[in-house]
Amino acid sequence: MIGVGVIGYGYWGPNLVRNFAEAPGARLVGVSDVRAERLDHARRRYPGAMATENYFELLSSPDIHAIAIATPVSTHFSIAIEALRAGKHVLVEKPLAASSDEASRLIDEAARGNLVLMVDHTFVYTGAVRKIREMVTSGALGDIYYYDAVRVNLGLFQHDVNVIWDLAVHDLSILDFVLSEKPVAVSATGISHIAGQPENIAYITLFFGDSKLAHLHVNWLAPVKVRRTLIGGSEKMIVYDDIEPSEKVKVYDKGIALSRGHEEVYEMLVSYRSGDMWAPRLDQTEGLQTEARHFIDCIENNKRPETDGAAGLRIVRLLEAAEKSMRARGELVEL
Repeated sequence: MIGVGVIGYGYWGPNLVRNFAEAPGARLVGVSDVRAERLDHARRRYPGAMATENYFELLSSPDIHAIAIATPVSTHFSIAIEALRAGKHVLVEKPLAASSDEASRLIDEAARGNLVLMVDHTFVYTGAVRKIREMVTSGALGDIYYYDAVRVNLGLFQHDVNVIWDLAVHDLSILDFVLSEKPVAVSATGISHIAGQPENIAYITLFFGDSKLAHLHVNWLAPVKVRRTLIGGSEKMIVYDDIEPSEKVKVYDKGIALSRGHEEVYEMLVSYRSGDMWAPRLDQTEGLQTEARHFIDCIENNKRPETDGAAGLRIVRLLEAAEKSMRARGELVEL
């Protein structure tokens, strides 16, 4: 039985606590947060778990083998490195760290201790994204032309990171999981509409070595919540709407075909194909539940997580490149 301690019981922490409390092979040992009212809630809901304002009590507990971290991004590195040095396996809420240098140091520290380091890229563990990856890798969509995502809502405004680090990280992790090819350059623009606060709207374009293109629109200042992605292939196309209660993934047998005209050998004719639409059956298991079980399995069987430190580092590097481009008004940043 793997004893788990969770540091941070604010917005995302309760979800981690709930899933580790229910995960087979895991036992929730302790919860830490700096706010007393949050700890009171944790005590009432999980009376068998230790609740403390001092997370060092979790790091020093011999009953805790793994630590899950759900704290502000600026604290990820300091808490994670302390947990690894205390001999604990570590799961870190996205993104892994505030810089690629910090992420690399966490990877090295985990390797030295032969410890599992995993990033909470939750969407990777959802049935929808796993089905999309299956279709992409099987070639069912043909050649991938584009990935176009909109992830907008009204709030939650963050104070320590901008909208790229808060929202775009989701689509970047999905892209990293779904596509075997990695981007070679990034361009981004964004702006803040509240003085002294991080950028609340951004547009990111990722370029690949072939004709593939990815575009992300993230926004904290939208009147509605939208979580919609279009993936275009030469054979089929996908609409992925995470807000849909059912049929989150729809596959369209639509596209174009090119042929040469009879009169002009160099004239290219474009014809349009419009076939059926269907919604594949998806695994309905909560993504975070799958992730928690995967984390425990990796610890028990010394496996490499699907969202390991290396995956976390790749995403942090993309976030840094996008932010650098945004600061330079969209200047192309090579990766």
